[in-house]
Amino acid sequence: MSLVLTGRLRSSRIARVNPVAKLAAALLVSLTLVLSIDWVSATVALALEAAILPFTGVGARQFWLRTAPVWVAAVAATVATALYGADAGFVLWSFGFVTVSQGSLMLAAAIGLRVLAIGLPGVVLFATSDPTELADGLAQLVHLPARFVLGALAALRLVGLFVDDWRALARARRARGIGDGGGPIGWLRRLGSQAFALLVLSLRRGSKLATAMEAKGFGGSQRRTWARASRFGRAEVVMVLIGAGVAGCAVAAAVAAGSWNLVVS
Repeated sequence: MSLVLTGRLRSSRIARVNPVAKLAAALLVSLTLVLSIDWVSATVALALEAAILPFTGVGARQFWLRTAPVWVAAVAATVATALYGADAGFVLWSFGFVTVSQGSLMLAAAIGLRVLAIGLPGVVLFATSDPTELADGLAQLVHLPARFVLGALAALRLVGLFVDDWRALARARRARGIGDGGGPIGWLRRLGSQAFALLVLSLRRGSKLATAMEAKGFGGSQRRTWARASRFGRAEVVMVLIGAGVAGCAVAAAVAAGSWNLVVS
């Protein structure tokens, strides 16, 4: 697993936009969609996001691989809401305490579409953002504490090592003859012991990294200087306006259709 942008993503136009602007655009869409639970606003937002997707530079294979957890979450949320959501209208199917009605199906569609409309742009925009550039922007433009930003960046950089360590532990255990057999119970036991070993290894590496960063002055109270200046220019303003436009169109369509239902009223 790599958090470094590939050549294709780095050469795309959206990859050159400051990650803070992409984060702001995603937050505008997300915060707007959580204000109401209706299928119209989510459908409009998802359609507009699909129209913008070809300009992100993310290929089809990368898109499906990176967004697979979002699709799984959307399907799970849709099925759970359809089976256990509030009943309204005509009951289509029932079994014990599980019922599926017209109202629960409408609510399930709204929830599933909303998960996709909120999750997909966040994943795609993160795929086109370099973690170091995001940290620079959060510290210089948003003025978050440098110690927090640099610590989060260091942790994010170690995600790839985390996956590599898991694979190395699995191969080492298998070479010692404790990686196979035992059925489902043995697999669960091995999973628990390997997870504990990975936790110990991660704590040791985290402690060493924290000590090294303290020794290099990352935890000092003085104001930091930055090797790369983070700028917010015309492209960043356009990105934020695109996010505001998607959110505004979704709200306008829902209000016009009479389905907008403010959940915090």
